[in-house]
Amino acid sequence: MAPLVKGATPWNMEYSIHHVPDAMKREVQTVFPQVNLDKLLIVPTCQHATVDLVKTGENVENEKDRLLERFVAWAKTVCDQLTTNGHWSDYIDPCSGLPMIHTELNTVYPEVPALSILMGYQTANAGCCKVLLHPVWGSAVYPASLFTEAQQDTLLSAIKTANALQVE
Repeated sequence: MAPLVKGATPWNMEYSIHHVPDAMKREVQTVFPQVNLDKLLIVPTCQHATVDLVKTGENVENEKDRLLERFVAWAKTVCDQLTTNGHWSDYIDPCSGLPMIHTELNTVYPEVPALSILMGYQTANAGCCKVLLHPVWGSAVYPASLFTEAQQDTLLSAIKTANALQVE
C-alpha cells in the first residue's frame, strides 16, 4: 500500500502518511480502541542515526536519547495543534511503544512490524528484538509514529508548522 504523502523535515526525518491497512487494523484498534479506523491516519517517521542502533555503548544510548527528544518535540507540536483544532491525535513513545497522550490502556504499538507493512522495509533479528532495516541507512534508523483523525490537509499544515519550529 503506497503512502498518501511522503516528506522530510528540515533535519531530514522522513515521514509518510497512510490510511490504516487491513493488515494492521486489529493491532491499531487494540492500542486505540476509541478511534474511527476509517478516519485514522498513521504517520510513521524515520530518523537517520549517526551510529548503528543495534550496537551498544554510551554513544549509542546518547544518540537514541537525541533522536527520542527530537521526535517527541516534533510529535508533541503536531498533536498539540491538531488537538487545539478539535482533532484526535496521539504519538507513540519509541522507548516503550505506548501512546503518550491517551494512556488509559497499556497496549504496545508494534513499531517495527508496522513500518515493515506500511513502507515495505525489511527487518532483522537482533537477539530477542526485531530491528528495522531502512533501505539506505540500514539499522542506523530510529522509527516512531504519530496518529490522527484529522484530515490530511490539516495534518500537513500541523507538520509544516512543527517543521518550521524545529531546526537541527
